Amino acid sequence: MPAFDEFRPLDEKSLVEYIKATPNLSSLLGVSDNYQIKEVGDGNLNFVYIVVSSSASLVIKQALPYIRCIGESWPMTKDRAYYEAKALKEHGRLCPAHVPEVYHFDRNMSLIGMRYLEPPHIILRKGLIAGVEYPLLAEHMAEYMSKTLFYTSLLYTTTMEHKREVAEFCGNVELCRHTGQVVFSDPYKVSEYNHWTSPHLDHDAEAVREDNVLKLEVAQLKSKFYERAQALIHGDLHTSSVMVTQDSTQVIDPEFSFYGPMGFDIGAFLGNLILTFFAQDGHSNQENDRKTNFMQELFHDSLGFGSAKMIRRIVGVVHVEDTESIADISKRADCERKALNFAKMLMKERRKFVSIEEVISIIEHVAS
Repeated sequence: MPAFDEFRPLDEKSLVEYIKATPNLSSLLGVSDNYQIKEVGDGNLNFVYIVVSSSASLVIKQALPYIRCIGESWPMTKDRAYYEAKALKEHGRLCPAHVPEVYHFDRNMSLIGMRYLEPPHIILRKGLIAGVEYPLLAEHMAEYMSKTLFYTSLLYTTTMEHKREVAEFCGNVELCRHTGQVVFSDPYKVSEYNHWTSPHLDHDAEAVREDNVLKLEVAQLKSKFYERAQALIHGDLHTSSVMVTQDSTQVIDPEFSFYGPMGFDIGAFLGNLILTFFAQDGHSNQENDRKTNFMQELFHDSLGFGSAKMIRRIVGVVHVEDTESIADISKRADCERKALNFAKMLMKERRKFVSIEEVISIIEHVAS
C-alpha cells in the first residue's frame, strides 16, 4: 500500500488506497475495493469527492496548490485546507445544527473528510435560481451568523483568547490577500482576469473604474477588511457556500476564514441574495430592533461589503451562475446592469439606510 506522507493530488483509484490506509475513514466506510466515488467539485478551487460504501458515506475534499479553474498560473497555498478544517470545527462547535461534522484532517495531504450532505440537499444558489422558496433559510442563517460571529468576538471572548485565535488565523494571509484583491481592487482597475458581458457592459465596467467616489468608498471597506479583526468570519459566504433542503441549512467551504469584520460575512450573503433577485427577470418565469451605534455600523458595513461582492461578480473575476446561466446575452446584460448600478449606489449611499426594509424597497423600485 502506498505511503501518503507527502502531498500528491488524489484520483479515484488512489483515493481508495488512501481510505484503506486511514483508520479514521476506513472505520466509517469499511475496508473495500468497491467504494462508489464521484468527483463533484464546482471547478473553481478544489477536488471534492463523494464516497459511498455499503455502510456509510462521506465527502473528501482536497486542496490544490493553485486555483483549479485558472491553473498553475495562479498559485494558491494548499494550507487553506488547514484553516477550513479549523473553522469548520470551531463554527461546528458553536452552531452544530448548521455546520457539517469533520471526521478527518490530513495536513500533509491538504485533505478533509467530512459529513456527506445527502440528497435532497442542494447548493442554495441552484435552488434560488430555480425559484425554490426556503421558509427556514433566514432563521437558520441568522442563527449561524449570530452564533459564529458573536461567540468568536470580543463581545463574548476574553482578550487573551481572542488574540490567540487572531494570531492563529493570521496564517491564512494568502487567501485573505486573494479576497482583498478580487473584491476590493481588481474590479476598479484594468486587471488580467476581469471579465463582463461584453460589449454590452463595456461602458458600465469603465464607469466603475473611473468612479472616484466609488473607489474611495471601497478603499474604506478594504481598510476595514484588513484591519478589523472582529470575529472568525467564514470569508466567502455566498449562496454556493450553503447547502439546503426545506428544513436543513448547512454552511460549507470556510477555507477563506480569518478574523475580520463581521459585516463581511453578512454582506457577502446579502449581496448574493440581491444578485439572485436581479437575475430573476433573466430567467423569466413569472409563475415563478435595538439600534445601538455598533449595530448601525454593522448594518452599514454589511451593505458596503455586500455591494463590493456584487460589483466583483459582475465586472471582476469568477462570476455567478445566477447571471452567467442567462442564455440571452442582451437580457443577461440588462440584469447585470441593474444589479451593478444598484451595487454602486448602495456602496456610496449605504450610511443613509436605517433598515433592511428600505434596501428591499429600493431593490423593488430598481427592478420594476
